[in-house]
Amino acid sequence: MAANSSTGSATEPPGLETQWREIDNLNQQQLRAGDSWYLLDKRWYDQWKEYVHTGDQNSSSYPGKIDNAELYEDLDSYHLKERLSENEDFILVPAEAWHKLLSWYDKMEDQPPLERKVVDLPSTVKVEVYPVEIYLCLSSNLESTVPASFSRADKIHAIHQKIREHFDVSETAESRLWMRSTDTSSERLRNLNMTVLDACLSSSMTVIMEIRNADGTWPTSRPQIMRNSADEDSYRGPPGVCGLTNLGNTCFMNSALQCLSNTPPLTEYFLMNSYLEELNFSNPLGMKGEIAEAYADVIKQMWSGRHYSVVPRVFKTKVGHFASQFLGYQQHDSQELLSFLLDGLHEDLNRVKKKEYIELRDADGRPDQEVAEEAWRNHLRRNDSVIVDTFHGLFKSTLVCPECNKVSVTFDPFCYLSVPLPVSKERVMEVFYVSLDPTAKPTQYRLVVPKAGRVSDLCAALSQATGVTPDQMAVADVFNHRFYRIYQADESLSCILDRDDIFVYQLSSGYVDQDCEEVVMAVYMRERSHYRDYGSGSNSYGTSLFGHPLLMSVPRAQCTREDLYELLLKRLARYVRPLDPSEEVEEEEEEDEEELYKAQTNGVSDDEGEEDSEEAGPSKKEEETQESNQTEEQNNCQSEASPSSEGEEKAEEEESSSEPDRGSSTEEGQSACGSTDTNSQDATDGDQSASAEPSGKEEEEEDEDEEDEEEAASCAQANKRLPGRRRYTERRKKALFTIQAVNSNGTTERAMGEADGSFSFSSQPYIAIDWDPDMKKKYYNENEAEKYIKHQTMDVPHQQTTVQLQECIELFTTVETLEEENPWYCPTCKKHQLATKKLDLWSLPEVLIIHLKRFSYTKYSREKLDTIVEFPLRDLDFSGFLLKKTVNSTEPPCRYDLIAVSNHYGGLRDGHYTSYARNKDNGQWYYFDDSKVTYAREEQIVTSAAYLLFYQRQDKIRQPTVPPPVPSSSQPENHISSQTLDGMDGASSCVSMETD
Repeated sequence: MAANSSTGSATEPPGLETQWREIDNLNQQQLRAGDSWYLLDKRWYDQWKEYVHTGDQNSSSYPGKIDNAELYEDLDSYHLKERLSENEDFILVPAEAWHKLLSWYDKMEDQPPLERKVVDLPSTVKVEVYPVEIYLCLSSNLESTVPASFSRADKIHAIHQKIREHFDVSETAESRLWMRSTDTSSERLRNLNMTVLDACLSSSMTVIMEIRNADGTWPTSRPQIMRNSADEDSYRGPPGVCGLTNLGNTCFMNSALQCLSNTPPLTEYFLMNSYLEELNFSNPLGMKGEIAEAYADVIKQMWSGRHYSVVPRVFKTKVGHFASQFLGYQQHDSQELLSFLLDGLHEDLNRVKKKEYIELRDADGRPDQEVAEEAWRNHLRRNDSVIVDTFHGLFKSTLVCPECNKVSVTFDPFCYLSVPLPVSKERVMEVFYVSLDPTAKPTQYRLVVPKAGRVSDLCAALSQATGVTPDQMAVADVFNHRFYRIYQADESLSCILDRDDIFVYQLSSGYVDQDCEEVVMAVYMRERSHYRDYGSGSNSYGTSLFGHPLLMSVPRAQCTREDLYELLLKRLARYVRPLDPSEEVEEEEEEDEEELYKAQTNGVSDDEGEEDSEEAGPSKKEEETQESNQTEEQNNCQSEASPSSEGEEKAEEEESSSEPDRGSSTEEGQSACGSTDTNSQDATDGDQSASAEPSGKEEEEEDEDEEDEEEAASCAQANKRLPGRRRYTERRKKALFTIQAVNSNGTTERAMGEADGSFSFSSQPYIAIDWDPDMKKKYYNENEAEKYIKHQTMDVPHQQTTVQLQECIELFTTVETLEEENPWYCPTCKKHQLATKKLDLWSLPEVLIIHLKRFSYTKYSREKLDTIVEFPLRDLDFSGFLLKKTVNSTEPPCRYDLIAVSNHYGGLRDGHYTSYARNKDNGQWYYFDDSKVTYAREEQIVTSAAYLLFYQRQDKIRQPTVPPPVPSSSQPENHISSQTLDGMDGASSCVSMETD
């Protein structure tokens, strides 16, 4: 299957096994800075893998041309969609692999290759899928901007030169650059040798060049886009009530920072400059004090009371330097960022300058109190910081060997508790049910199925709602007007994602195999263009899929074109209008290979030849020949339409003779058995006649009463044309559409397989209903085809599960068996064992962070749990969970009050982080949404979005030093900060990347 490459050359692809081996080996290449890699649509690549692994050159899974259409925002600008995920939406292949695939399969016309460069960033080398797209302008005209793309490894100097070149700024003119991240905030770009990454430039930002005046002054002390200095200087707000500008998908960082900012002991530590004496620059595990200093700068700005919002650009840069996973502007997890930040602050502020080696001891039957005190002392000998003082607690870990019953007890420190949520064993799925009744609209159902169930369980649940037996159902994932996957009954439901469009089709009988009397056939809808696609290396008509596909069981004996045509007409009766009796004119089919060939090769219309023939008339010998061949031609009509070598040649010649400028269309001229009638009258109202009758002899306006007579006369007259022409005397009805065997994507046409025009069944049969655009417009009702009914189950709101926080903590302390991937080495058995493990809380810190594990990842599924966890704002009592009981009145109580919450809205692929926090000075709750800050009421705080909970021990909470402010009724929605969101991270732009 050689394909034309984009350069016009063709390469015969090697065998399928060789193709896979070559591409797979190339994909193992290491990334090298400067190399080119290419984005490839994941669905196309998966189709190709399936194709090469079947080992069959004629497989129905042939992927066709490389098609990256799903990766583009639109097919005009070919701008890449935002937030595409590697290995979910696309894969990356090296240049050599791309060029091989391109030479073997070609690519869709006009689609540019998605070439991306490998860049060398701090701590990592990666393919830069999304270059930074910024706007350039001059300070003298801020409205006139031009877009430009830069690599994160480019220097600011490259941007400087680009502005000079585009706006024709003299090299001798003195200039300076400003970076605008919001409409009200900008920052000077002083160091031109800094990289785009280090400067924290992100897409949609604007870089402004300011040119010095001739008198030596600058046009403005600061560009106009900066907040009015008088407003900024005069602003006095509550300390800590300050937004954080979104730098581009940094809501996860802003949410965690707001929670830490409102943790009183940590914030006071930085505001009082206590950190300056404890910065640890020599700790090999630390960040040389840079993370602590950057965090201190942010906290001091937020608590100065002089800012509506702070831009944490330097902090973001430092985080990216020391944790490569946070480089750039991808979406991340707030708990992951919080874990890194607490660990980084701890190591930067660790009072232990030189860590000693300590050998850990097992309990060996010693009292828990003794072992716990020893463990805590050992921990402080290596770890002693404000983070340990504030956030570290101790839990007891008990392991029991299932073979020898050896008990191992250790006490381990923790910085936060990651507690599981009770997981439901059921799942709600929405499907569209397509009945056998052709007049019935598809019905959408909401079903409750086992989470670990199979497709058969889905069919069983639907069977209860419809009364149709499960063995009469076929389940398929429909994507982009085609079947992305047709499921077997024993496949796991975890393969089906919530966002998939699942259709369940009623079959006249269940799934059948090769020897049964019925076959399940997949049916696509295609629209054919008026013009042939000569540029693709063939003279076939271009096609495009539309509408919803169908699955239907067909008796094997009726798998011919004629029978399928009638079956499909009945199946589509709801939205396909049949031909009127006046339109169902029977026509004679005729064929003259020699004349058609001459007309095609000479480029001359048949019109002139027909005039000559009509004047002269056929000779007597020719008439006798036609009469003797009449019966033979009639009997051979079916085989002429079949894909035999002779029949195919004739069909191609007949199609090629129907020129677009003659107003004919292949679909309208074909009968149900697939032969082409080049002299058929067009069935559409007002369309130009497609017959070979000279246009000068046609009447443009005729009465409807005379149409039948005129058409019959036209057919009779056509039988007298052109000496030597062979005719079929069998008369056939005009067809609304034609039927073509295709591959599973509906892109490549296949042979029918049998000499009688029936279909072969070596694999899943796929056919396409091909429509001429004019016929589709007249007879196909698109609005009706798209209609569906919502079943009453869709009206029942899905009730969210509600649990208490205490239940989650109980689950955390429940006995569990270790997984096979993480066994325990038993010192008695001298081998790894799947021991039982139990965690118990021994001591708790001053500030307890509870991480609700909403994101569940297993081998088979990924999901976010939207369970509502009801957590108390006050008096959270841990006395019932602590093993260490209070022995005297001097020990602190175990009651906690809530001080902050990090929220995650959305699902696995998209989402947004915000936070609630209680101000330590006035006791008022606030809602932080990036740069926007609003007052919050306590009843708003408990939601299904709660992700991180910050609790402070009651004995450490001080009473507010200032009275809480009274929200002004004149302020719309109680807005505190007038600064708006940066636009890079809307309500659904931050993907959770949590890993357990």
